[in-house]
Amino acid sequence: MLSDESSTLNAVPTLSDFELIKTIGTGTFGRVYLTKSKSNDLYYAMKVLKKSEIIRLKQLEHITSEKNILTSINFPFIVNLLCTFKNDYYLFMLEEYVVGGEIFSHLRRAKKFSNDVTKFYVAVHKIWITEITLAIEYLHSLDIIYRDLKPENLLLDSGGHVKITDFGFAKKVEDRTWTLCGTPEYLAPEIIKGTGHGKPVDWWAVGILTHEMLAGYPPFYDDSPKEIYRKILGGSVKFPSYFDSSAADFIKKLLQVDLSFRLGNLKNGSADVKNHSWFKGVNWNLLLNKKIVAPFIPKLKHPGDTSNFDQYNELTEEEAKAGSSGDTYCDLFLDF
Repeated sequence: MLSDESSTLNAVPTLSDFELIKTIGTGTFGRVYLTKSKSNDLYYAMKVLKKSEIIRLKQLEHITSEKNILTSINFPFIVNLLCTFKNDYYLFMLEEYVVGGEIFSHLRRAKKFSNDVTKFYVAVHKIWITEITLAIEYLHSLDIIYRDLKPENLLLDSGGHVKITDFGFAKKVEDRTWTLCGTPEYLAPEIIKGTGHGKPVDWWAVGILTHEMLAGYPPFYDDSPKEIYRKILGGSVKFPSYFDSSAADFIKKLLQVDLSFRLGNLKNGSADVKNHSWFKGVNWNLLLNKKIVAPFIPKLKHPGDTSNFDQYNELTEEEAKAGSSGDTYCDLFLDF
């Protein structure tokens, strides 16, 4: 399966069409590699997912959903899936290479971003709308809930603009769903309570993310997931003394345990989020078209630079094939 943007790749790609350069990410049942196409000399990110692990961990539905959702969407602040293919052992998802790395890595190095930098990722320049919020609004317009917003799933392109990645928990839902998934610190109360959840969980996560980017830590945290859940259900947020009062108000209105009061789930939906005082003066078209200069530009030496990604040990050929025994799952991946 090829997208229009991958027209310079071979019509039916195979692993031999690419040079695997370096691991730039790891997951439960796969890795992400920086690759270079032998047909056009361009760099890509390739997710390599082991079939046997997908089946063992019962993740077939999530992987299939991720592929279907990514092939159906196109937005400036969401990573582009260019093509998918498979062999006897693995599934391959070829995506654009977002060279700036994870926001998580930059956040970890900086401890907390300056007010202006954070407000760009939640708004344009000082108090404008976030690229992330525009992406969530776009997904919700298609009845897609993302459900995994966190710094680790936010990449920066060469211009310092956000790209949301990893759609394994994303789901097309018109009303509610009941699956327990996500990162403990970012879970909305309704997910924890198991009462059914929908689009408002993403607005809750925007509130958590805003706090983490401004303060350097999430508002509800503990060594014990059970204690994290207790704090989330309590809904009490304390802010550092230096916190911008308008930003604090924005976060508090997103982190409403009662859905009927949560920003983004009110009468005007996402418009209420955009119209908050922290985002006064937003220029929608400039933001959407990436005409605003980002306050933080990743340092890059060349298009295939990996310096903004963490270092990982590479797998040997034997390790890569461990646990696999040929294409015994071919019937389960016919649509991939």
